[in-house]
Amino acid sequence: MAQARTEFAAALNQIASEKGVDPAIVLDAIRQAALAAYKKDLTLRNEAVPDDIDDFTAEVDQVTGSISIYDGKKEVTPPGFARIAASIAKQVIMQRLYEAEKGAILAEYETKVGTVISGSIQRQEGNTYFIDLGRAEGVLPPQEQVRDEIYSPHQRLKFYIKEIREGRSGPEVVLSRSDAELVKGLFALEVPEIQAGSVEIKVIAREAGARTKVAAISNQEGVDAVGSLVGQKGVRVQAVMQELGDEKIDIIAYSEDPARFIAAALSPAKNVLVDLDKENMVAKVKIPESQLSLAIGKGGQNVRLAAKLTGWKIDIEGSEEPELEGEEIAGEGIPGVIASEAKQSDEEIATSPSAPRNDDVNPDETPTEAVVAAVEENITEAEQKESKGGELQEAEDEPADPAAAADAEADMAEGDKEEKSEESDKK
Repeated sequence: MAQARTEFAAALNQIASEKGVDPAIVLDAIRQAALAAYKKDLTLRNEAVPDDIDDFTAEVDQVTGSISIYDGKKEVTPPGFARIAASIAKQVIMQRLYEAEKGAILAEYETKVGTVISGSIQRQEGNTYFIDLGRAEGVLPPQEQVRDEIYSPHQRLKFYIKEIREGRSGPEVVLSRSDAELVKGLFALEVPEIQAGSVEIKVIAREAGARTKVAAISNQEGVDAVGSLVGQKGVRVQAVMQELGDEKIDIIAYSEDPARFIAAALSPAKNVLVDLDKENMVAKVKIPESQLSLAIGKGGQNVRLAAKLTGWKIDIEGSEEPELEGEEIAGEGIPGVIASEAKQSDEEIATSPSAPRNDDVNPDETPTEAVVAAVEENITEAEQKESKGGELQEAEDEPADPAAAADAEADMAEGDKEEKSEESDKK
Protein backbone atom coordinates (compact mmCIF):
# COMPACT_ATOMS: atom_id res chain seq x y z
CA MET A 1 0.00 0.00 0.00
CA ALA A 2 2.82 2.34 0.86
CA GLN A 3 4.46 1.51 -2.48
CA ALA A 4 1.24 2.32 -4.35
CA ARG A 5 0.96 5.63 -2.54
CA THR A 6 4.57 6.47 -3.31
CA GLU A 7 4.25 5.64 -7.01
CA PHE A 8 1.00 7.57 -7.40
CA ALA A 9 2.29 10.60 -5.47
CA ALA A 10 5.56 10.56 -7.41
CA ALA A 11 3.74 10.40 -10.74
CA LEU A 12 1.36 13.16 -9.67
CA ASN A 13 4.18 15.46 -8.61
CA GLN A 14 6.21 14.72 -11.72
CA ILE A 15 3.34 15.65 -14.04
CA ALA A 16 2.67 18.81 -12.06
CA SER A 17 6.35 19.77 -12.22
CA GLU A 18 6.68 19.11 -15.95
CA LYS A 19 3.59 21.13 -16.78
CA GLY A 20 4.34 23.87 -14.30
CA VAL A 21 0.94 23.58 -12.57
CA ASP A 22 -0.28 22.83 -9.06
CA PRO A 23 -0.85 19.11 -8.17
CA ALA A 24 -4.43 20.02 -7.22
CA ILE A 25 -5.04 21.01 -10.85
CA VAL A 26 -3.79 17.59 -12.00
CA LEU A 27 -6.16 15.86 -9.56
CA ASP A 28 -9.06 17.98 -10.77
CA ALA A 29 -8.24 17.05 -14.38
CA ILE A 30 -8.32 13.35 -13.41
CA ARG A 31 -11.74 13.76 -11.74
CA GLN A 32 -13.24 15.50 -14.79
CA ALA A 33 -11.75 12.86 -17.10
CA ALA A 34 -13.20 10.07 -14.91
CA LEU A 35 -16.70 11.54 -15.19
CA ALA A 36 -16.34 11.80 -18.98
CA ALA A 37 -15.14 8.16 -19.10
CA TYR A 38 -18.10 7.00 -16.94
CA LYS A 39 -20.57 8.72 -19.27
CA LYS A 40 -18.96 7.14 -22.33
CA ASP A 41 -18.89 3.71 -20.62
CA LEU A 42 -22.66 3.86 -20.06
CA THR A 43 -23.15 4.60 -23.76
CA LEU A 44 -20.94 1.68 -24.80
CA ARG A 45 -22.91 -0.69 -22.52
CA ASN A 46 -26.21 0.62 -23.96
CA GLU A 47 -27.34 1.89 -20.59
CA ALA A 48 -29.39 5.05 -20.16
CA VAL A 49 -27.42 8.14 -19.21
CA PRO A 50 -29.04 9.75 -16.13
CA ASP A 51 -30.47 13.21 -16.65
CA ASP A 52 -28.56 14.46 -13.64
CA ILE A 53 -25.21 13.07 -14.82
CA ASP A 54 -23.70 16.52 -14.45
CA ASP A 55 -24.35 16.29 -10.69
CA PHE A 56 -22.30 13.10 -10.37
CA THR A 57 -18.89 13.41 -8.71
CA ALA A 58 -15.60 11.54 -8.98
CA GLU A 59 -13.13 10.93 -6.16
CA VAL A 60 -9.46 9.98 -6.43
CA ASP A 61 -7.85 8.05 -3.60
CA GLN A 62 -4.51 9.78 -3.13
CA VAL A 63 -3.14 6.70 -1.34
CA THR A 64 -3.99 3.99 -3.88
CA GLY A 65 -4.79 6.19 -6.88
CA SER A 66 -8.15 4.42 -7.38
CA ILE A 67 -11.11 6.33 -8.85
CA SER A 68 -14.74 6.15 -7.64
CA ILE A 69 -17.94 7.63 -9.12
CA TYR A 70 -20.74 8.87 -6.84
CA ASP A 71 -24.37 9.75 -7.46
CA GLY A 72 -24.80 11.99 -4.48
CA LYS A 73 -23.54 9.74 -1.65
CA LYS A 74 -24.20 6.52 -3.54
CA GLU A 75 -21.21 4.89 -5.22
CA VAL A 76 -22.02 3.79 -8.78
CA THR A 77 -18.53 2.81 -9.93
CA PRO A 78 -18.83 0.00 -12.52
CA PRO A 79 -16.63 -3.11 -12.19
CA GLY A 80 -13.14 -2.70 -13.72
CA PHE A 81 -13.65 1.06 -14.07
CA ALA A 82 -9.98 1.88 -13.45
CA ARG A 83 -9.00 0.02 -16.65
CA ILE A 84 -11.89 1.59 -18.57
CA ALA A 85 -11.03 5.09 -17.30
CA ALA A 86 -7.36 4.68 -18.18
CA SER A 87 -8.17 3.86 -21.82
CA ILE A 88 -11.01 6.35 -22.29
CA ALA A 89 -9.96 9.33 -20.18
CA LYS A 90 -6.32 9.72 -21.27
CA GLN A 91 -7.09 12.25 -23.99
CA VAL A 92 -9.37 14.25 -21.70
CA ILE A 93 -6.70 14.37 -19.00
CA MET A 94 -4.04 15.53 -21.47
CA GLN A 95 -6.34 18.24 -22.84
CA ARG A 96 -7.14 19.51 -19.35
CA LEU A 97 -3.48 19.53 -18.41
CA TYR A 98 -2.59 21.38 -21.63
CA GLU A 99 -5.14 24.08 -20.91
CA ALA A 100 -3.93 24.36 -17.31
CA GLU A 101 -0.30 24.55 -18.46
CA LYS A 102 -1.06 27.22 -21.05
CA GLY A 103 -2.97 29.25 -18.48
CA ALA A 104 -0.05 29.08 -16.05
CA ILE A 105 2.42 30.13 -18.76
CA LEU A 106 0.28 33.05 -19.89
CA ALA A 107 -0.09 34.18 -16.29
CA GLU A 108 3.71 34.15 -16.02
CA TYR A 109 4.22 36.15 -19.22
CA GLU A 110 1.59 38.68 -18.26
CA THR A 111 4.06 39.86 -15.62
CA LYS A 112 6.75 40.21 -18.31
CA VAL A 113 4.79 42.49 -20.66
CA GLY A 114 6.97 45.53 -21.41
CA THR A 115 10.27 43.69 -21.08
CA VAL A 116 12.80 42.29 -23.56
CA ILE A 117 13.15 38.53 -23.97
CA SER A 118 15.36 36.29 -26.08
CA GLY A 119 13.87 33.73 -28.46
CA SER A 120 14.52 31.83 -31.68
CA ILE A 121 12.54 31.75 -34.92
CA GLN A 122 10.55 28.51 -34.91
CA ARG A 123 8.34 28.56 -37.99
CA GLN A 124 6.54 30.83 -40.44
CA GLU A 125 2.88 30.85 -41.41
CA GLY A 126 2.20 33.38 -44.16
CA ASN A 127 3.74 36.66 -43.02
CA THR A 128 3.57 35.71 -39.35
CA TYR A 129 6.51 34.20 -37.46
CA PHE A 130 6.24 31.99 -34.39
CA ILE A 131 8.98 32.37 -31.81
CA ASP A 132 10.19 29.74 -29.36
CA LEU A 133 10.49 31.47 -25.97
CA GLY A 134 11.26 28.32 -23.99
CA ARG A 135 8.10 27.52 -22.04
CA ALA A 136 5.84 29.48 -24.38
CA GLU A 137 5.45 30.30 -28.05
CA GLY A 138 5.36 33.94 -29.11
CA VAL A 139 3.82 35.50 -32.21
CA LEU A 140 5.59 38.11 -34.37
CA PRO A 141 2.87 39.62 -36.62
CA PRO A 142 3.75 41.54 -39.82
CA GLN A 143 3.10 44.98 -38.31
CA GLU A 144 5.67 44.30 -35.55
CA GLN A 145 8.43 43.27 -37.94
CA VAL A 146 11.23 45.47 -39.30
CA ARG A 147 10.79 45.91 -43.03
CA ASP A 148 14.39 45.19 -44.08
CA GLU A 149 15.10 42.42 -41.56
CA ILE A 150 15.35 38.84 -42.81
CA TYR A 151 14.25 36.14 -40.36
CA SER A 152 15.65 32.64 -40.69
CA PRO A 153 14.67 29.40 -38.89
CA HIS A 154 16.51 28.92 -35.57
CA GLN A 155 17.80 32.50 -35.72
CA ARG A 156 18.12 33.87 -32.18
CA LEU A 157 17.01 37.45 -31.55
CA LYS A 158 15.72 39.69 -28.78
CA PHE A 159 12.07 40.69 -28.79
CA TYR A 160 9.90 43.18 -26.93
CA ILE A 161 6.87 41.57 -25.23
CA LYS A 162 4.11 43.92 -26.30
CA GLU A 163 0.93 42.30 -25.00
CA ILE A 164 -1.07 39.14 -24.28
CA ARG A 165 -4.06 39.01 -26.61
CA GLU A 166 -6.76 36.55 -27.59
CA GLY A 167 -5.84 34.74 -30.79
CA ARG A 168 -7.53 32.11 -32.95
CA SER A 169 -6.41 29.28 -30.67
CA GLY A 170 -6.61 31.17 -27.39
CA PRO A 171 -4.39 33.73 -25.65
CA GLU A 172 -1.03 34.37 -27.32
CA VAL A 173 2.15 36.33 -26.51
CA VAL A 174 2.58 39.15 -29.03
CA LEU A 175 6.20 40.14 -29.70
CA SER A 176 7.72 43.12 -31.52
CA ARG A 177 10.97 44.00 -33.27
CA SER A 178 9.85 47.43 -34.47
CA ASP A 179 8.62 49.01 -31.23
CA ALA A 180 10.70 51.91 -29.88
CA GLU A 181 10.55 50.33 -26.42
CA LEU A 182 12.78 47.51 -27.73
CA VAL A 183 15.64 50.03 -27.98
CA LYS A 184 14.96 51.21 -24.43
CA GLY A 185 14.95 47.64 -23.16
CA LEU A 186 18.20 46.81 -24.95
CA PHE A 187 19.92 49.82 -23.39
CA ALA A 188 18.61 48.75 -19.98
CA LEU A 189 20.35 45.40 -20.46
CA GLU A 190 23.65 47.04 -21.46
CA VAL A 191 23.82 50.09 -19.15
CA PRO A 192 24.14 49.46 -15.39
CA GLU A 193 23.38 53.13 -14.68
CA ILE A 194 19.86 52.65 -16.08
CA GLN A 195 19.30 49.61 -13.87
CA ALA A 196 20.55 51.60 -10.86
CA GLY A 197 18.27 54.54 -11.71
CA SER A 198 21.05 57.12 -12.03
CA VAL A 199 20.37 57.49 -15.78
CA GLU A 200 16.94 57.54 -17.38
CA ILE A 201 15.85 57.40 -21.00
CA LYS A 202 13.13 60.04 -21.22
CA VAL A 203 12.01 59.86 -24.85
CA ILE A 204 12.67 57.67 -27.89
CA ALA A 205 11.77 58.33 -31.53
CA ARG A 206 12.38 55.47 -33.94
CA GLU A 207 12.08 54.57 -37.59
CA ALA A 208 12.78 50.85 -37.29
CA GLY A 209 15.71 49.60 -39.32
CA ALA A 210 16.95 53.09 -40.22
CA ARG A 211 17.50 55.52 -37.35
CA THR A 212 16.61 56.09 -33.71
CA LYS A 213 16.93 59.19 -31.53
CA VAL A 214 17.30 58.66 -27.78
CA ALA A 215 17.05 61.45 -25.20
CA ALA A 216 18.55 60.61 -21.81
CA ILE A 217 18.88 62.47 -18.52
CA SER A 218 21.04 61.96 -15.44
CA ASN A 219 19.38 61.69 -12.04
CA GLN A 220 22.67 61.69 -10.14
CA GLU A 221 25.24 64.45 -9.96
CA GLY A 222 28.49 63.58 -11.68
CA VAL A 223 26.95 60.95 -13.97
CA ASP A 224 27.01 61.73 -17.69
CA ALA A 225 23.81 60.39 -19.25
CA VAL A 226 25.04 60.48 -22.85
CA GLY A 227 28.43 58.99 -21.98
CA SER A 228 26.79 56.20 -19.98
CA LEU A 229 24.69 55.11 -22.95
CA VAL A 230 27.63 55.31 -25.35
CA GLY A 231 30.04 53.44 -23.08
CA GLN A 232 33.82 53.29 -23.21
CA LYS A 233 34.89 53.40 -26.86
CA GLY A 234 31.21 52.97 -27.75
CA VAL A 235 30.92 49.35 -26.59
CA ARG A 236 27.43 49.75 -25.10
CA VAL A 237 25.74 51.54 -27.97
CA GLN A 238 27.48 49.28 -30.50
CA ALA A 239 26.04 46.21 -28.76
CA VAL A 240 22.55 47.69 -29.14
CA MET A 241 23.19 48.63 -32.78
CA GLN A 242 24.41 45.12 -33.54
CA GLU A 243 21.20 43.62 -32.14
CA LEU A 244 19.19 46.06 -34.28
CA GLY A 245 21.08 45.27 -37.48
CA ASP A 246 23.38 48.31 -37.36
CA GLU A 247 20.50 50.76 -37.08
CA LYS A 248 21.93 54.28 -36.58
CA ILE A 249 21.40 55.79 -33.13
CA ASP A 250 21.52 59.45 -32.05
CA ILE A 251 21.97 59.91 -28.29
CA ILE A 252 21.27 63.40 -26.97
CA ALA A 253 20.91 65.03 -23.58
CA TYR A 254 17.30 65.66 -22.56
CA SER A 255 16.42 69.22 -21.51
CA GLU A 256 13.31 70.74 -19.97
CA ASP A 257 13.99 73.85 -22.07
CA PRO A 258 12.16 73.23 -25.38
CA ALA A 259 14.51 75.44 -27.41
CA ARG A 260 17.61 73.72 -26.10
CA PHE A 261 16.02 70.29 -26.54
CA ILE A 262 15.00 71.02 -30.13
CA ALA A 263 18.49 72.30 -30.94
CA ALA A 264 20.01 69.09 -29.57
CA ALA A 265 17.42 66.89 -31.30
CA LEU A 266 18.46 68.27 -34.70
CA SER A 267 22.00 66.92 -34.30
CA PRO A 268 24.29 66.36 -36.14
CA ALA A 269 23.39 69.88 -37.31
CA LYS A 270 25.02 72.66 -35.27
CA ASN A 271 24.57 76.39 -34.78
CA VAL A 272 20.78 76.16 -34.47
CA LEU A 273 18.65 79.22 -33.70
CA VAL A 274 15.18 78.39 -32.35
CA ASP A 275 12.12 80.65 -32.13
CA LEU A 276 9.17 79.06 -30.28
CA ASP A 277 5.48 79.60 -30.95
CA LYS A 278 4.26 77.97 -27.74
CA GLU A 279 0.60 78.55 -28.49
CA ASN A 280 0.70 76.46 -31.68
CA MET A 281 3.62 74.24 -30.58
CA VAL A 282 5.65 75.31 -33.62
CA ALA A 283 9.42 75.84 -33.57
CA LYS A 284 10.88 78.04 -36.31
CA VAL A 285 14.50 77.06 -36.75
CA LYS A 286 17.23 78.98 -38.59
CA ILE A 287 20.32 77.05 -39.59
CA PRO A 288 23.35 78.07 -41.68
CA GLU A 289 23.18 76.82 -45.24
CA SER A 290 26.17 74.54 -44.64
CA GLN A 291 24.24 72.69 -41.89
CA LEU A 292 20.84 72.64 -43.62
CA SER A 293 21.18 69.20 -45.23
CA LEU A 294 22.33 67.66 -41.93
CA ALA A 295 19.36 69.12 -40.06
CA ILE A 296 16.81 67.87 -42.59
CA GLY A 297 18.41 64.48 -43.22
CA LYS A 298 17.88 62.05 -46.06
CA GLY A 299 14.26 62.25 -47.12
CA GLY A 300 13.57 64.56 -44.16
CA GLN A 301 14.29 61.73 -41.72
CA ASN A 302 16.36 63.73 -39.22
CA VAL A 303 13.88 66.59 -38.78
CA ARG A 304 10.98 64.13 -38.76
CA LEU A 305 12.51 62.16 -35.88
CA ALA A 306 13.40 65.39 -34.06
CA ALA A 307 9.77 66.53 -34.26
CA LYS A 308 8.58 63.16 -32.99
CA LEU A 309 11.12 63.22 -30.17
CA THR A 310 10.33 66.73 -28.94
CA GLY A 311 6.61 66.83 -29.70
CA TRP A 312 7.00 70.14 -31.58
CA LYS A 313 6.33 70.92 -35.23
CA ILE A 314 9.64 72.10 -36.66
CA ASP A 315 9.95 74.54 -39.58
CA ILE A 316 13.51 74.87 -40.90
CA GLU A 317 14.97 77.58 -43.10
CA GLY A 318 18.50 78.40 -44.21
CA SER A 319 20.20 81.41 -42.69
CA GLU A 320 23.35 83.47 -43.03
CA GLU A 321 23.49 83.97 -39.29
CA PRO A 322 27.00 83.84 -37.76
CA GLU A 323 27.96 80.36 -36.72
CA LEU A 324 27.58 79.49 -33.06
CA GLU A 325 29.56 77.03 -31.07
CA GLY A 326 28.45 73.41 -30.72
CA GLU A 327 30.22 70.36 -29.43
CA GLU A 328 30.03 66.63 -30.05
CA ILE A 329 30.75 64.50 -27.02
CA ALA A 330 31.20 60.89 -26.02
CA GLY A 331 30.23 59.34 -29.35
CA GLU A 332 32.66 61.17 -31.62
CA GLY A 333 34.34 58.84 -34.07
CA ILE A 334 31.93 55.91 -33.55
CA PRO A 335 30.29 54.85 -36.83
CA GLY A 336 26.51 55.16 -36.80
CA VAL A 337 26.46 57.01 -33.47
CA ILE A 338 25.89 60.71 -32.88
CA ALA A 339 26.25 61.60 -29.22
CA SER A 340 25.78 65.31 -28.65
CA GLU A 341 24.86 67.80 -26.01
CA ALA A 342 23.73 71.38 -26.63
CA LYS A 343 26.31 73.83 -25.33
CA GLN A 344 24.64 77.05 -26.46
CA SER A 345 23.61 79.57 -23.86
CA ASP A 346 20.04 80.80 -23.64
CA GLU A 347 20.98 83.93 -25.61
CA GLU A 348 22.58 81.83 -28.37
CA ILE A 349 19.38 79.80 -28.84
CA ALA A 350 17.24 82.97 -29.01
CA THR A 351 16.05 84.41 -32.30
CA SER A 352 18.56 87.26 -32.43
CA PRO A 353 22.33 86.64 -32.65
CA SER A 354 24.12 87.02 -29.35
CA ALA A 355 27.01 89.36 -28.63
CA PRO A 356 30.48 87.84 -28.31
CA ARG A 357 31.10 86.31 -24.91
CA ASN A 358 33.88 87.63 -22.67
CA ASP A 359 35.10 84.13 -21.88
CA ASP A 360 35.92 83.62 -25.59
CA VAL A 361 38.77 86.18 -25.30
CA ASN A 362 42.14 85.28 -23.73
CA PRO A 363 43.62 88.44 -22.15
CA ASP A 364 47.15 86.94 -22.14
CA GLU A 365 47.13 86.23 -25.87
CA THR A 366 49.63 88.30 -28.04
CA PRO A 367 47.74 90.65 -30.42
CA THR A 368 47.80 89.54 -34.02
CA GLU A 369 49.26 92.83 -35.26
CA ALA A 370 52.25 92.56 -32.94
CA VAL A 371 53.00 89.01 -34.05
CA VAL A 372 52.89 89.99 -37.73
CA ALA A 373 55.17 92.97 -37.12
CA ALA A 374 57.73 90.87 -35.21
CA VAL A 375 57.90 88.32 -38.04
CA GLU A 376 58.32 91.01 -40.67
CA GLU A 377 61.13 92.59 -38.62
CA ASN A 378 63.06 89.31 -38.58
CA ILE A 379 62.62 88.92 -42.33
CA THR A 380 63.89 92.48 -42.93
CA GLU A 381 67.03 91.93 -40.85
CA ALA A 382 67.80 88.67 -42.72
CA GLU A 383 67.48 90.41 -46.08
CA GLN A 384 69.77 93.21 -44.94
CA LYS A 385 72.54 90.78 -43.95
CA GLU A 386 72.33 88.85 -47.23
CA SER A 387 72.47 91.90 -49.54
CA LYS A 388 75.83 92.00 -51.41
CA GLY A 389 76.09 95.72 -51.55
CA GLY A 390 74.94 96.14 -47.99
CA GLU A 391 71.83 97.82 -49.25
CA LEU A 392 69.12 97.91 -46.68
CA GLN A 393 65.49 97.50 -47.61
CA GLU A 394 62.96 99.33 -45.58
CA ALA A 395 60.32 97.15 -43.90
CA GLU A 396 56.73 97.70 -45.06
CA ASP A 397 55.47 97.93 -41.51
CA GLU A 398 57.15 99.61 -38.59
CA PRO A 399 58.72 97.27 -36.00
CA ALA A 400 56.77 96.72 -32.86
CA ASP A 401 59.88 97.50 -30.74
CA PRO A 402 60.94 101.22 -30.76
CA ALA A 403 64.52 100.31 -29.79
CA ALA A 404 64.79 97.92 -32.71
CA ALA A 405 63.55 100.67 -35.03
CA ALA A 406 66.21 103.10 -33.81
CA ASP A 407 68.97 100.53 -34.35
CA ALA A 408 67.72 99.89 -37.86
CA GLU A 409 67.84 103.63 -38.72
CA ALA A 410 71.39 103.93 -37.36
CA ASP A 411 72.54 100.97 -39.47
CA MET A 412 70.98 102.54 -42.55
CA ALA A 413 72.76 105.88 -41.94
CA GLU A 414 76.14 104.16 -41.44
CA GLY A 415 75.60 102.21 -44.66
CA ASP A 416 75.01 105.43 -46.59
CA LYS A 417 78.29 106.93 -45.27
CA GLU A 418 80.31 103.88 -46.33
CA GLU A 419 78.75 103.95 -49.82
CA LYS A 420 79.66 107.67 -50.30
CA SER A 421 83.26 107.02 -49.09
CA GLU A 422 83.71 104.22 -51.67
CA GLU A 423 82.46 106.48 -54.46
CA SER A 424 84.92 109.28 -53.52
CA ASP A 425 87.85 106.78 -53.47
CA LYS A 426 87.01 105.65 -57.03
CA LYS A 427 87.05 109.23 -58.24
